[in-house]
Parts: sequence; C-alpha cells; structure tokens
Amino acid sequence: MLSFLPPSLLHQPRQTALQVLNFALVLSTAFMLWKTLSVLSNSPSPIVVVLSGSMEPAFQRGDLLFLWNRDQTAEVGEIVVYKVKGKDIPIVHRVVRSFHTVSRNPLVQGKSKTEKVGAADTAPKTQLLTKGDNNIADDTELYAHGQSYLDRKEDIIGSVRGYVPAVGYVTIMLSEHPWLKTVMLGIMGVMVVLQRE
Repeated sequence: MLSFLPPSLLHQPRQTALQVLNFALVLSTAFMLWKTLSVLSNSPSPIVVVLSGSMEPAFQRGDLLFLWNRDQTAEVGEIVVYKVKGKDIPIVHRVVRSFHTVSRNPLVQGKSKTEKVGAADTAPKTQLLTKGDNNIADDTELYAHGQSYLDRKEDIIGSVRGYVPAVGYVTIMLSEHPWLKTVMLGIMGVMVVLQRE
C-alpha cells in the first residue's frame, strides 16, 4: 500500500514521526512569529509585498515592507497600506491629504434637543486621501463605492516603517504562477521525508 515510500521509512516509524513533528514545528514557529509581529505592530498584516509599480521610485515591485499601526493619525507624506472594503489586495500609497472631522456617535442622534451632548458623544476621525507616487490621479477611484476618503482607524492596515528591496519577489512569482506553489510544497515534503539525523 505504501510501496512508493522508501523501505527505511516503513521500518522506522519513530524516525518518520520525528521528521513529521519537526516539519510541524517549523510551520508552527513561523505562524507564532507572524502572530507575534501582528500583536506588536497592531496590524493584521505586519509585512506586505509591493505588487505594482505605483509607488516607484520610492518602492519597486517585490519590495518587502514592514508596517506599524500604533499611531492614531497619519501625516501628509506618510506611506500607508490600506484595504478597500470588498477587495483582498492591500494597496501601498502615500497620504496626500489628512484632516480631522468630528462625527456624531450614532447613539447620540436619538437624543432630544434638551438633552446635553457630552464630549464622549462625539469622536474625532482622521480622514485620508492617498495617491501612488507614480500615478497621475489620487485614489478616490480605488476606494469603495461612495467613499471619498479613507478612515484612519477602519481602513489603514499600517504605516511603512522599513523595507527590504526585492525580497518579496518570490511571493509575486508564486501568485502569478500557482503551479510553483505545488512544486515548492512537493520539494519541502520530499526534503522532510528524506532528511536523516
């Protein structure tokens, strides 16, 4: 039944189990590192890859960006990564306009005119307009339907705090050529099976 496996693996189940556990340890360690970075940076995606040339010359396609999302505001000139509602791919662009608005808490709208509205009833919001350095127009066409500006708290994944050039190009290759994922997983599986202490 398992004739495709080398005979040494069939006769040494302890060795095989150890190799499988080592592989699981590598995967779980990578996952724990990702989650730790997520918590420290307060970002669901603390590392992203630049997928297009819209930020050239600042960032090239394939650059790996490190994000930080603990700031409450974003200043003009700052490079941020945001997600558009309904789309999966994050966008890396520069803030070209930033302003604060005070929005009413929805719970307050039902109060009568005679009731006092306190400071806790209003919440300041930071609104942002972004644009790619290599683009002619701003990003209003990229935002969700009916959205003119990004909300700092809701839409921004993080601000760019560092980068490594070209390292993320492997990710681009894997997304453009899905068969490469299968090949890489196959090679990793064979290496685990054939690994000896």
